[in-house]
Amino acid sequence: MLTIKFGGTSVGDGHRIADVAKIVASLREQRGAPVAVVSAMAGVTNRLVEAASTAAAGDGERYRAIANALWVQHEAAARACLPESLQADVLREIRRQVDLLSSLCQSIHVLGECTPRAMDLVSGLGERMSVRLVAGALAGLGVPAEPVEACDLIITNGRFGAAEPLWEETRRRSRERLLPLLERGVVPVITGFIAATPEGVPTTLGRGGSDYSAAIIGSCLDSEEIWIWTDVNGVLTADPRLVSNARTLPELSYIEAAELSYFGAKVLHPKTMLPAIERRIPVRIKNTFEPDHPGTLIVAEPRPSRHVVKAITAIRDLTLVTVEGRGMIGVPGVAAKVFGAVAREGVNVLMISQSSSEQNICFVIPREATERAVQALRSDLSHELARRDIERVEALAPVAIVAVVGAGMRGTPGIAAKAFGALARGGINIIAIAQGSSEYNISFCVDGERMAEAVSLVHDEFDLGTPNGAM
Repeated sequence: MLTIKFGGTSVGDGHRIADVAKIVASLREQRGAPVAVVSAMAGVTNRLVEAASTAAAGDGERYRAIANALWVQHEAAARACLPESLQADVLREIRRQVDLLSSLCQSIHVLGECTPRAMDLVSGLGERMSVRLVAGALAGLGVPAEPVEACDLIITNGRFGAAEPLWEETRRRSRERLLPLLERGVVPVITGFIAATPEGVPTTLGRGGSDYSAAIIGSCLDSEEIWIWTDVNGVLTADPRLVSNARTLPELSYIEAAELSYFGAKVLHPKTMLPAIERRIPVRIKNTFEPDHPGTLIVAEPRPSRHVVKAITAIRDLTLVTVEGRGMIGVPGVAAKVFGAVAREGVNVLMISQSSSEQNICFVIPREATERAVQALRSDLSHELARRDIERVEALAPVAIVAVVGAGMRGTPGIAAKAFGALARGGINIIAIAQGSSEYNISFCVDGERMAEAVSLVHDEFDLGTPNGAM
C-alpha cells in the first residue's frame, strides 16, 4: 500500500485536480487503493493567513474580499474537475468552509486579535476544501473515494503553528479509520498540514507540513513507500535556477535528503524524513506534470555512486552575527548567554562557527530577525560589553549559506580543499565555515550577492552535471 501526497501546485486548479485524480486512479488499478494526502490549492493558505491577519489589524473588508475570491476559485475548479451530477454536493461543502472563514474573521475583527489557536483553525480551511474536490474528481472517474479530515487521525500537542504528533494515539486512530476503507478499495483523501489535540482543538504542523502529514500517516500504516508528488522531477543536484546543468538524483540516503531539506532544498519539508527513517519506509519524489519520470528514491542505503558529493544547496537572505572579545577566552557560559538571548526571541540559528581561541562566536540567522537578535544580545551582554570582555556585537548582511552534501564525503579526504579551491579561483571569499563530525555536510557562508556563482562553481568542481553512474 502506498501513501501519496500532492502539493499545492499539483492541485492548483480544476484541470490539475483532474490530472491528479487520473494518477490516483491509475495507481489504484496497478497497486491497490493508496492513501492520498492533499495540500490546499496553490496560494490559498497565504490568503487565509492574510484574511485573519488583516481582520485582526482592524480591516473589516479585506477578509470578505478574500473569502469571495476563494469561493470563485474553488467553484471554478469544481466546474472543471467534477461531473455535473457531483458539483452541487461538493460546492455545498466548500461553501460551508468559506462561510466559516467569514465567521471566524468577523470574530477576529471584533476582538482585534488573532491567537495562534485561531490562526491554525483559519489556515487549515484550504485543505478542507481541496480534499473534497479531489475526492469528487475520483468519484467522477468511478473510483470510490472519501474525504477524511486529519483532525480525526493526527493527534498532537497544543503547540499551535508547529504541533508535534502524539504517536501512540495517532497510530491507533489512523489504523482504525483508514484500514477498513483501504480493505474495501476506497481511497481516503486526507487533509495535509492540519491535525488536532486530544480534545479535538485544531492545530497545524507548520507551513509546508503536508509532506510531514503524509510521512506520519505512511508510518502509522506501515506503507510500502511514501510518494511526494510535486512540480519537479525529484531532488536535483542544485537549484536549476542557479545551475543550468543541474540534474535529477536517482537515489539519496535519508540523511542526505534531510541535510538538503534543512539547507534550502524546497522539495521536502525538513521533518518529512523522521517518520520514514523510524520505519525504514522509502520516500519517492515524483513530478505530477511528468508522472512517468521515475523521480528520486530516498532510502536508508542507496546504491553505490561515483559521486561522493551528491548536491549543492543554498539559503539566501541571511545575516551573520558576530560576538567577539578577548575577555571571552576561557570564560564559561558565554555561548549559553548568546544563544539563550537569541532563543528567547524565537530566532532560528542556521549555522554556528567558533574560533578555537574562544574570542569569537558567529552564527547565521534569517535576515528579517537581525534587529531583534542584536538588540537581545546587547541587552543580555550589557555587563560584558561595559567591562570590554565582549568588544563587539555586529551583524553582516546579506550573506548566504552554501552547503555541500553527500554521505560519501565521510572519511574522504580533500572534499573541503576541492570546494574551497573552486571558490578561490572564482575570487569568492569564505566568511565562515561549519562542519559536523558526521562529515555529511560542509557549510560555508559567502556574500549573498555571490551565492549563485558560488553554487555553480562548486557544482562544476564536483562534476555533478554528469550522471552519477549508480549501479
